[in-house]
Amino acid sequence: MKIHTSVGWLLCLFAALAPWLALAQSYPARPVLMIMPLQGGSSLDVAIRIVTQKMSENMGQQIVIENQPGAAGMIGAERVMRAAPDGYTLAMFNDSVLTMIPNLRKTVAYDPVRSFAPVSLVANNSWVLIAHPSLLAKSVTELIALAKERPGELNYSSGGNGSPQHIAMELFRSMAGIKLTHVPYKGTTQATLDVISGQIPMMFSGTNTVVGQIREGKLRALAAGGAKRSPLLPEVPTVAESGLRDFEFTTWAAFFAPLATPKEIVARLNAETARALNAPDVRDRLTAQGLEVAPSTPEHLSALTKARLEQMGRIIRDAGIVIE
Repeated sequence: MKIHTSVGWLLCLFAALAPWLALAQSYPARPVLMIMPLQGGSSLDVAIRIVTQKMSENMGQQIVIENQPGAAGMIGAERVMRAAPDGYTLAMFNDSVLTMIPNLRKTVAYDPVRSFAPVSLVANNSWVLIAHPSLLAKSVTELIALAKERPGELNYSSGGNGSPQHIAMELFRSMAGIKLTHVPYKGTTQATLDVISGQIPMMFSGTNTVVGQIREGKLRALAAGGAKRSPLLPEVPTVAESGLRDFEFTTWAAFFAPLATPKEIVARLNAETARALNAPDVRDRLTAQGLEVAPSTPEHLSALTKARLEQMGRIIRDAGIVIE
């Protein structure tokens, strides 16, 4: 009698699991939409196309990238949040959308932790502290000394109030115990151009966007922002190596799905992301852009998002950064 009961229970279990098992085996049965809440042509936009192209080849189904910029990425994030959790609408988020914007805005429609299903970290983007060659500081040590001699007189630019450039420099300024003056721009391009021209003495920037100007001597690299040196600029020491021991600022990009996406589909996407990122041609192309390939488990990405959200909250509150 017990045997019949056990068999009956197993049959019920298999019957309940059958739709999910079938779903995981047949997925994807049609093209997958990947929402990119940033403008086309950015370094991350290029990188994500490299990765998804390889994933499409491996999975035998097209992944269509759709750029949907606006409201600092919030419009695209809200669209993904409201999409059907069937694995056919995904997102590539940078950490600004999930960890900076929610700390800067009074109201955000999505919850960075509870509104999405983490799939996998994709890559880390290195940052560098740059200066115009005319600045009387050739290192972090000299910059800190100069800023202490002239408190508040040295300006730095950023892509806007609350932008990653702003937050990176505020973290640096706070740890160094110096006073600097923030000059926000309405975008990263002009902010960088004015450092190149010498109108603004310095800023933090994504390494891959300024490595050419550094090599040409139009900009001076004072220090790399990550925990280790950038492969694009191996001769440039990190901020931590230069005296601020615990300084680290990098940004990352990751894949997410709408909340309640079946775990079997998330697992398949996670495996396919790792498979694509471990392909030598993909890894080489991303590394050439200054990106550190970093596939992860969904659990690691979830923990990373939570930790980064708290860290950015502290920096933003301590610096008194407010978006009007």
